[in-house]
Amino acid sequence: MAGMLAPQPHVNEAELRRGLRNLMWDATFATMVGALNSGVVLVALALWLGATNAVIGLLAAIPLWTQILQAPAVSLVERLRARRQISIVALVVARATLPIFAILPLIPDKRLALGILIVLEIVHTAFNAVCACSWNSWIRDLVPERRLGGFFARRTIFATAIGMLCSLAAGFAMQSQKAARGEGDGSVFMLLYGAGFVAGAISTWRLSMVPEPLMPEAAPRQTLWKLLKAPLKDPNFRTLIRFMASWQFAVNSATPFFTVYFVQQLGLGMGWVMTFTVVSQFANLVVLRMWGRLSDRFSNKSVLNLAAPAFLLAIAAMVFASEFEDRLGLIVYLSVLHAFMGMASAGVNLATGAAALKLAPRHAATSYLAANSLIASAAAGMAPILGGITADFYAARELSFQILWRDPSGVSEFFGLHVSHWDFFFLISAIIGLYALHRLSFLQEEGTVRRRILVQEIVGETRRGVRNLSPVRGLRPQFPAASLIERHGRLRVQERVERARAGRDAPRAAAGGAQPPGGAARREAEAPAACLLDRLGRLGVPARGAGARAGRAARRAAADGAQPTGGSARAEA
Repeated sequence: MAGMLAPQPHVNEAELRRGLRNLMWDATFATMVGALNSGVVLVALALWLGATNAVIGLLAAIPLWTQILQAPAVSLVERLRARRQISIVALVVARATLPIFAILPLIPDKRLALGILIVLEIVHTAFNAVCACSWNSWIRDLVPERRLGGFFARRTIFATAIGMLCSLAAGFAMQSQKAARGEGDGSVFMLLYGAGFVAGAISTWRLSMVPEPLMPEAAPRQTLWKLLKAPLKDPNFRTLIRFMASWQFAVNSATPFFTVYFVQQLGLGMGWVMTFTVVSQFANLVVLRMWGRLSDRFSNKSVLNLAAPAFLLAIAAMVFASEFEDRLGLIVYLSVLHAFMGMASAGVNLATGAAALKLAPRHAATSYLAANSLIASAAAGMAPILGGITADFYAARELSFQILWRDPSGVSEFFGLHVSHWDFFFLISAIIGLYALHRLSFLQEEGTVRRRILVQEIVGETRRGVRNLSPVRGLRPQFPAASLIERHGRLRVQERVERARAGRDAPRAAAGGAQPPGGAARREAEAPAACLLDRLGRLGVPARGAGARAGRAARRAAADGAQPTGGSARAEA
């Protein structure tokens, strides 16, 4: 097996094409594993086994804390210099835990099953972290730089689509048995983890067929302290690390408990929880390119100045969800909120990763990025543990705000807000996030602009996107009002031309004066102005913009005096 997985000195074009195709299949089945066996599904299984809030917080922290293992994994890769072997062995060990996950519902003692669940999650995420370290280096050397962006864009879009479908299927399967509320026999979890194991086996098999080029010559070995020392001495990168640590702590104080909040406090089923997740992922995907263009045009800090406060606002707005009495209104509100969070998180994730790459010097990028990742992961893993420990304290507290009106007929409530249990976490998360934004203000990055300019740019891009719909010939039958708008614009331009012509000719007619030379030229100038909108309409220019341009042409034609020789030709041009 070691010989089959050994690196090769040269990868030809045919082997590269087969390797990229296998990477796409690997992404498909690996995404299925993540959608069916982690995240919301893992929390639902823990709730079915009777997990407390502290256990939920611990499960949320484990994937974050195990990312620290990427530091010793770097040394392992440099020593063995066989990245495909390391990745495949680590994946085999990680995914061998999935059948054991599947049989946990069969254990009569749920406390014992819950303890085994925690151990399995540690093993699963730890070996996934080791695999990620070697996989990143392996694929970075395999895929040519000129094809790197396009390949990963297609891979991400395809994997996200598969993940959304699998998430919806898993969510409604759990909702049918009310598994997250401790009901049912747990067979749905056996089915989900069994399917995840099969998908994981196919993913590992496909990945093993991807070729690995030989690693470049080894760099001088460095200790972990030396890796962290250089970036911590850089004032600007140290500011970025402080922002990332405080931001990750703020966000992970609240988001890991959304599933518990929706199921236990709001009484929603797992199908709706997964639907909200899919809405957020779809919104994330839609705006990702827009954030990328803004980041390239201005700066990553500019994007963070807009996206990060928007994300914090969405977390704080989660408090109002418990005020809804109408179930349909609650679902609509949470769907809109998750779409807003998905769009904001796309900007935050893209800008934070790009900012770290941009601010890290080329000769020491590995140590800078490693320091940023290690410190941010440690802070992120600490937040849900503290949240789970203090959850029971806030469960017995409530804070109310009321605005009342008293009159002889009685008392009327104009506004009421009741903050209880998980609502406190959302507000605390937003407050800590404000401190993170304060740390962000000290970051220095070239090209940073005010938030207002970025908002204007987003509004402009949105308008252009909407405006581009009207010229598309195939879409016009779907928008019957488009033809009415165009016709109305033409009529308005014609009326402007007639009024301008009448206003110019009336004084001459009253004075009885002869038309001055150049009148024919002016009429020739008015004719193209009057029919400008018809020409632009045939070219597919939107009605509103064409109407404004034709109106300006008509006013210029009416205001001009007699043109010199060649004026008619210039007007036609």
